[in-house]
This record gives sequence, structure tokens and C-alpha cells, in this order.
Amino acid sequence: MPHLIVFSHLRWGFVYQRPQHLMSRLASAYQVLFIEEPVLDRTGPARIESRLESPPGGGAPVEVLVPYTPVSAPGFDDAQLPSLLPLLEQALAERGVRDYLVWLYTPMALPLTAELMPRALVYDCMDELSAFKHAPPQLRQRESALMQSADLVLCGGPALHQAKRHQNPRVYCLPSAVDAAHFSPMRLDASSAEAAEAERMQAGIGGPRLGFFGVIDERMDLALVNAMAAARPDWQFVMAGPVVKISQEDLPRHPNLHWLGMQRYPVLPYLLSSWDVCLMPFALNESTRFISPTKTLEYLAGEKPVVSTPVTDVVGLYGSVVRVADDAEGFLRHCEEALGLSAAQRQREVQSSMAVVAASSWDASAAQVRRWLADVARPAHPLAAVAGTRLRAA
Repeated sequence: MPHLIVFSHLRWGFVYQRPQHLMSRLASAYQVLFIEEPVLDRTGPARIESRLESPPGGGAPVEVLVPYTPVSAPGFDDAQLPSLLPLLEQALAERGVRDYLVWLYTPMALPLTAELMPRALVYDCMDELSAFKHAPPQLRQRESALMQSADLVLCGGPALHQAKRHQNPRVYCLPSAVDAAHFSPMRLDASSAEAAEAERMQAGIGGPRLGFFGVIDERMDLALVNAMAAARPDWQFVMAGPVVKISQEDLPRHPNLHWLGMQRYPVLPYLLSSWDVCLMPFALNESTRFISPTKTLEYLAGEKPVVSTPVTDVVGLYGSVVRVADDAEGFLRHCEEALGLSAAQRQREVQSSMAVVAASSWDASAAQVRRWLADVARPAHPLAAVAGTRLRAA
């Protein structure tokens, strides 16, 4: 099988989302090398550590490569190149990589591909990264260059696709999807370690429970979360996810507001199963203008009512099955309505949600990606050199 060399700003062991879902499925057709951003380590020589990651449901593994360098510059900064290029050269040579495609999750990795000759260059544009907190100043310029040189560009949702579609002749919309079976209440095993873990974490938390899982950063409307917890002291708000780019001190604190920290992907369905309403309290700012949250479909697959702020893609894609509110008062009103549903009303809503969920699977998304890759990939050259033989000279 050809190799798929992936450069990612997100770590494989972070929140299990789009990169992990797609790459674990593409691993059936490609030998995936998932290369993370360098980790600072001044205690030893620069090196790359490797491990195999198998998808939760089984299947071909992905090889994750983690570079360690003495350079403090963050991410795929240019200052990393003198240390990083020889490491990549050696790693690719050791694996005899000749027939390969390159896939970028961040434009900042573009210089690493300068001396590579892939059959196709892919940019999976998940978000408008330049609008995120601490974005590198050269990111916009580098993305412009990548948009011009990529053979295929994928956008994480309709809003982002609308903004990018004129920048390359092959820009396609690939919205978030879902592994519905993973979140289905029907597959939960009450005797599993994950069930016990979820129960232990929430043992002292009463009900009703209104929950969120995902990254907690500048995209979350903390003022809204604070207002809801203060207005409904008899409701329990459960927030599960890593806190990044903001301080723990920024998080509102109330007796009924519970910050659980980062949780493993296999545990999420068990947390979700005990919640009465699922929340998407996103701020409306530049960092959320183009987001298309994966958790929307995961909540729906768990057969839970969902209340969200009016994120463009949430309204456009899921407005028929998600309650949308503009302010704290409206958010609370919709939560109250969801909590008051009769069993028959809940069943009708679940049926509508399942129709949306059924139309959006990661398996189908990966199959579509394979078709697009087949369309754009150039033929393999029988005498191609091993990838990376000229990286050091670059």
C-alpha cells in the first residue's frame, strides 16, 4: 500500500476527533504515518519516537511519530527545521517510503514538504486556524501558499467551504461525521470498566444533569456557562474536557458546576448516557465563525436533546433537530423545555435525530475521501527515490 504522510498540529492522544476518525479508516488503504508537532526536550539528542495506535473498533493501525528536539519554538515553526528535517529524512528512509501522498492539517508544516514529491498534496482545513488564540503570525501567508499548491482541499463545514471555495479548483466540503455505534445507548455495557469510570466521576453529582464534552478554550462562552449555573442552582452542569489556551482561574465556579477534565474517548458514551440535556455553549466570535462541532452528531447519536448557541454550521446542518438560543435566557428556556419532554415527545425527537445521524458516518466520509484521492493522485513512478533523501539539504 502507498504511504500517507500526515503532518498534524493536533496530537493523536488529544481529543479523539476528525484526524483520528479519518486516518484510522484510511489506514485500510494507506500506510499512515501521523507526524505530530515537535516536543521540547533538552535532556538528550533530537529523536523521533514511534508507536502504533489502533482504532477503538479495531482495524489497521496508524503509526504515530513524535519528534523530540531541543528547540523551544512552538509547533512546526521554521526554527525547528534544522533539527526536524534530518529526523524526518531518517524516519522516511528507514521505512522505505517511495510511493506516498502528503496530508497537512496545518499550513505551518508546508516547508517540511518542499523537497518531497508526493503523488498528491492534501490540505484538510478543519477550522480557520488563523482566528484561534496564539495563532502563528505567518499562518495566513502560509495557508495562501498551501491553497495554491494543494491537489485537494477539504473543509470541515459549509461555512468554511463557502469562505475557501474560490481559492483552489478542488475544494470540497467534508463536514463532521459520527461513529454512531460508539455513542448508541444500545451498545453500552454496564459491567465495563468505562461504565465504572463514568459512574465514579459522577457519583456525587445529582440531577438533572446538563453536560458538555470537548475542548474548553476561547471558543466557549464562559459568561453563558456562569449565568446558567447561577440561575439554576438545582441543575447540575457537567463539563468534561481539557482546558487549553485559557487559565483554570478563568473557569466560573459554582457548587453545581463540575469540571471533570479530559476524558478518554471510550468513556464519553457512558458520561453522555447519564446526562439529561447536552450543551454547546459556544461564544460567537472570530474563533467560532467557521467551526462545525463534531460533538453535535455525537450527542444526537447518544439520543439526547441538544441546546446550542447559533453557530452558523450548527444552525445550517442541524437546526431541525437542535434547539438554538441567542442568550442565556433563551438557552435556559430551551433546556427547561428539553427536560420537560414526555416519553412520547422524546421518542419523536430521537427518531428525527437518528435520521440526521444516519446520513453522516465517518465510514462514508472516509470512503468519499478515498474516491477524491484516487481522482487527484498522480501515478506512482516505478523508479521513485525514497522520500526525504533531499530533506537535509533543504
